[in-house]
Amino acid sequence: MPKPHADRRSFLKTTAAVTAATSVPYFFSQPKTLADETQSKNDRIPIGLIGAGGMGSGNMRSASKWVDVVAIADADQNRLQSANKQLSGGKADLYADYREILDRDDIKVLHIATPDHWHTKPLIEAMLAGKDVYCEKPLTLTIDEGKQIAAVVRETGRVFQVGTQQRSENGGKFLKAVAMVHSGRLGKNVKAYVAIGGAPGDGPFESSAPPEGLDWNMWVGPANEADYSEQRRRMFRWWFEYSGGKMTDWGAHHVDIAQWALGFGDSGPIKVSGTGELPKIVPSDFNWKAFFDGEAKLPDGYNTATKFDLTLEYENGATMNVTNNYQSGDTSFGNGILLEGDKGRIFVNRGKLTGAPVESLTDADNAELDEYIVKLCKGKSHGNHMQNFFECVEDRSLPISDVFSHHRTMTSCHLLNICVMLGRELRWDPKAEQFVDDDQANALLSRKSRADFA
Repeated sequence: MPKPHADRRSFLKTTAAVTAATSVPYFFSQPKTLADETQSKNDRIPIGLIGAGGMGSGNMRSASKWVDVVAIADADQNRLQSANKQLSGGKADLYADYREILDRDDIKVLHIATPDHWHTKPLIEAMLAGKDVYCEKPLTLTIDEGKQIAAVVRETGRVFQVGTQQRSENGGKFLKAVAMVHSGRLGKNVKAYVAIGGAPGDGPFESSAPPEGLDWNMWVGPANEADYSEQRRRMFRWWFEYSGGKMTDWGAHHVDIAQWALGFGDSGPIKVSGTGELPKIVPSDFNWKAFFDGEAKLPDGYNTATKFDLTLEYENGATMNVTNNYQSGDTSFGNGILLEGDKGRIFVNRGKLTGAPVESLTDADNAELDEYIVKLCKGKSHGNHMQNFFECVEDRSLPISDVFSHHRTMTSCHLLNICVMLGRELRWDPKAEQFVDDDQANALLSRKSRADFA
């Protein structure tokens, strides 16, 4: 059985000792350039994978030229076997309990790709155990989880990267868009319009017995007990118990880039307002606090927002509109970011970067923007998000998608969801990280975990 590990409740009592124990970073042999296609056996990084679904396995395949997957943990024995065959030729050690990976001194780097509600606990325990971590987005289920994770990163000094690949991949389109805003090419008074698509509102669904090999109780973990349904497991993003719908799914990408472009990576909005629609199974004036506390129930169906038109306002007057589909005049898009200032506007998504300011760029302009992108990337190359993480593990620097900026991004995403839940305008203090004079909203900043998973 695994040894006991520090948890979130005991963190404040243990961080001083942990910091002392981890103040000297570990080092391991790395090639001079991680972009090399070949590495000797001694140069490769032994890595542990927690969560062997599509994202975790896909990311490990992408990183195969740098890492050896030596341990895999998952609540589903079938996924464990499949991932082991794909990622290590059947040579990795397999665990039903992720904590056994944390006990291994030979594993210094972890990739966490669990469902969203299972990020924070193993992530914190891993860093307290001296591991560097690459964790999938969206990072958190609540605002308080982000505060806890950021505190552990500060205290332990571990290298931590969030899997928001738009910060370094997609041909540099998003980096260039951010650079254009920062360099004044759109002028002043820049506003952001973000479309992230709608979500399904289906349900209720029929429950059934979990498939053989799946530990459903472990999968549910810190969330409230629930009967198994295939939709609940495979489409967990549309359940507030496990995620936050499109607001935290695509919002973790596009709100992140828009907030970065507006210059609010280390700050946040002061007000959120607008409207949103919830699925039919959610009654009006539903008590979400009681629901998350296990004192109220909903039918077994999707419960995150299906449509929304919301606005984040910042102290300097900047605004960010977040909608499922942007429509204004002849301009319409369902996924992307429109950045508009008093000198022009540009549109960016994973497929294109367009607009008159882009088309008018000269060779000298592009060279200047390229230099600025190097600064955005903190002096490192861009093009592969996982590579950025490994380079930062090597030199102990801050990754391009660090926990501090991503916590602020996720705070904005959670604010949007809480606005929809409560159906009214909310005021936010980004310094205190509290709603202003609003006990009902502040009650949604955190959630209880089931006793066995706290």
